[in-house]
Amino acid sequence: MIVTDKLLFLHLHKSGGTFVNALLMRCVPSARQIGYHLPFRETPSAFRDRPVVGTVRSPWAYYVSWYHFQRSQAQPNILFQICSNGGDLGFSETIENLVQLSDDEIRLTMLENGLPATYVNYGLNLTKKCVGELRERKLGFYSFLYERLYAGAREPVIMRVEQLRQQLRATLSLLGHPPGQCIDRFLNEVPPLNVSKHEAPPHYFDDRLARIVAERDSTVIDRYGYVL
Repeated sequence: MIVTDKLLFLHLHKSGGTFVNALLMRCVPSARQIGYHLPFRETPSAFRDRPVVGTVRSPWAYYVSWYHFQRSQAQPNILFQICSNGGDLGFSETIENLVQLSDDEIRLTMLENGLPATYVNYGLNLTKKCVGELRERKLGFYSFLYERLYAGAREPVIMRVEQLRQQLRATLSLLGHPPGQCIDRFLNEVPPLNVSKHEAPPHYFDDRLARIVAERDSTVIDRYGYVL
């Protein structure tokens, strides 16, 4: 969560937020970080009237990115450990468990027991209470993160990861941070940040898993017209 004198940026997990955070902190003098992956409801009252900016990506692409990023870590996070059975499961099985996590009481309880009671401001930054919300909402995991992050925000400006540089330039101009030398150079020269190596999403999904994601993450897929 980054606040400037013109806007409030909410960081959706594995959805281009690291790039936006870095640009704002480097190029906008008034920018300051006031939390990490925090939802709008946690915004201090002094900043709740600022226009909200965020990002979104295809859920299929999110799951591919999440899986390969966690696989590349020396110590994958607790969510990956639970959904992959300690790293024993491959992509399809792990992602099926993640997408359908809200219906899996055994894994939900394991996650609830392993998460902190309060925010820690690193990683996914979920708490025990967040697991209860996931259990109740019955959404695919990415749709849960999306709905949780932006709930309560009035008409947030959501930028698609697929066109992030162009839409970020336009959004900053619209909201009072017109691109100058620093922003222009950042958008033109800085490579994607916090990324993992993998093939394009269609490479990883058979018909069954693709259909499960389409059903469980229809909240995001239908809203933005994503296809695999």
